[in-house]
Amino acid sequence: MELQQVRYVVAVAETLNFTRAAERCLVVQSALSHQISRLEQELGARLFERTSRRVRLTAAGEAFLPAARQCLEAAERAAAEVAAAVGEVRGRLAVGLIPTVTAVDIPAGLHAFRGRHPQVRIGLRVGASDDLVDQVRQGTLDVAFLGLPPTMRPQGVTARELARGRLVAVVAPDHPLASLSRVTLRELAAEPFVDLPSGTAGRAQTDLAFSAAGLVRDVAFEVTDAAYMPRLVGPGLAVAMLPAAYVDRLTGVTAVEVTDAPTRIETVVWSRSGLTPATAAFLDLLGIPAVPPAI
Repeated sequence: MELQQVRYVVAVAETLNFTRAAERCLVVQSALSHQISRLEQELGARLFERTSRRVRLTAAGEAFLPAARQCLEAAERAAAEVAAAVGEVRGRLAVGLIPTVTAVDIPAGLHAFRGRHPQVRIGLRVGASDDLVDQVRQGTLDVAFLGLPPTMRPQGVTARELARGRLVAVVAPDHPLASLSRVTLRELAAEPFVDLPSGTAGRAQTDLAFSAAGLVRDVAFEVTDAAYMPRLVGPGLAVAMLPAAYVDRLTGVTAVEVTDAPTRIETVVWSRSGLTPATAAFLDLLGIPAVPPAI
């Protein structure tokens, strides 16, 4: 089994098209098909079902794919470690973050990082904290920046607390609450809310606060991206609760202090198996110590 053959299999599995896979791998299709056929002969099983209309993985292909990806990642990491040993940072940097990160300036950090290490391939994935932790555990992401309630600890990863702050109410500029200097959770409970899906870490911060206060609120709108919440708040469809530092960047809405507001902790996580050279360099550039205290 050759590394190039494994790379071809992964490319076909991801594109489900031999022509596009060959283009991605910068090889003619006939050569790619030949190498995959050789590998299938060696393994004694077909990895793909091929018809004139589609390509799909067989059961054997599904079983082979996770290990194939791990093999390519291990080879890439080995090359990056060798490069780092001679003073060169290369390889990949896969960063995950929630939309409301404020403790660090990710775009500025990536700009500076790219200037120092132009040979590193950078991937950026925006999502929910829970999903990002899973992807760090699985090795899909190298590092992720999260927002969590104080009661939640990310499991199976190395974590460091970056900052903590309280949530504020976000209302339309002409909303009756907009003229107040502060409100309580009880006052907000009478309003329709927009929030993240139930069960997510971002939603838990607010749900736990209302539950602890013995209050029930109406989440009339659920969105998968916190960055979309202000789009519903501005026209007066709902109110929301978001981190104060994030709301400072918004226009078209009004922030109101909440006297009994929940706290949110911004956290960075990375794999327990250690940092790649690119990840270590990125955290160092952001001023984040690579050896975390317990949180």
